Amino acid sequence: MMIGSIAFFAIAVIIYLIHQIKVSSISDYKAKYDYLSTKEIKYFKASIICIAIGIGMIINTYGKDVRTFDLVWFFVLIFISIAGATLIGYVGALILQYYYPTRLHSKLKKWRYMPRVNPKTGNKMRLLSEDEEDVHLDEGMQAEEEVFSVDYDVWLDEATGDTKIEKYQGHLEAVQCGNCGFYTMKVEREEIVQQPTAEQEGELIKHYKCQFCSSVRATSFNIAKEEDYSHFKPDQMHFKKNVSVDLVKVEVVALGQKKHYEFQTVEQAEKFLSEFDVDTMK
Repeated sequence: MMIGSIAFFAIAVIIYLIHQIKVSSISDYKAKYDYLSTKEIKYFKASIICIAIGIGMIINTYGKDVRTFDLVWFFVLIFISIAGATLIGYVGALILQYYYPTRLHSKLKKWRYMPRVNPKTGNKMRLLSEDEEDVHLDEGMQAEEEVFSVDYDVWLDEATGDTKIEKYQGHLEAVQCGNCGFYTMKVEREEIVQQPTAEQEGELIKHYKCQFCSSVRATSFNIAKEEDYSHFKPDQMHFKKNVSVDLVKVEVVALGQKKHYEFQTVEQAEKFLSEFDVDTMK
C-alpha cells in the first residue's frame, strides 16, 4: 500500500508537470487560451483522483504493525480507506467546480488580452473596440456577435493595416445553422404541446430562425415537472446610460447556479438581458 500510494502521488505530480510543460510550450496566446479553457481542469481532476487514491492507500495501512489479520477488520479498513479517498476526491471536485473557475477566468482573461505581435513585422497590434471591429467582420460574423453566440476580437497593426481575428465562445448558447454554418440560430417562438404536471414532464417545441440566412427549424424539449422561473425576470433590469462606463459585469443566479458575464458597453448588457433565457443555464 505504501509503494502504491507513492506511485499514485508520483503520477499526480507527473500529470501536473505534463500539463505545465504543454502550457509553456504553446507560444501563441490564442492557442494557449483554447488549451487552458478546455484542458486545465481535466488535468487537475486527474491529479486529484490520483492523490485521493494514494491517501486511501495510506489510510489502509493504519495499524499494520500492531494487529493480526481479522476478516471483519479487513473489510472495515477497506471501507474507511474508500470513504477517505472519496472524501478527498469530492472536496477536490468541489474546489474545481466552484472556486477554481474564478481563477481560471482571470488566467484566460490575461492571455486573451495580452498584446499581440504581428508575425510579419514584429509590430505590436491594437485590440479594436466593438464599434471599430465591425468593418473587419463579414456579415455572418456580425450576426453571431449580435446573438451573443460568438465573440470576435480583432487586432490591428496600425503601421501595415494587417489584422488578426480571434474567435471566442459568446455569452449565450446558439445553434449552428445547417444552411450557412454560422452559430446564429435563435429561438423565434416556443410552443408547449404538453403541459407539465407534478407527476409527468411536459413537452416544448422551440422554433428556431437563423438571424443571417433566415433558415428555420424546430426541436422538441422536455419541460421539468412544475418548475417556476417567474422569480427571475431579466426584463425588469435596467442600467443608467453613462458614456464613461468601461465595463459592465452581470451576475445571474438561477437554477442553483451562478454565472458572470462581462460587456464593454451598457447597450450590450441591456440587449443580453432582454434576450437571456434561463434555460441556457441548465
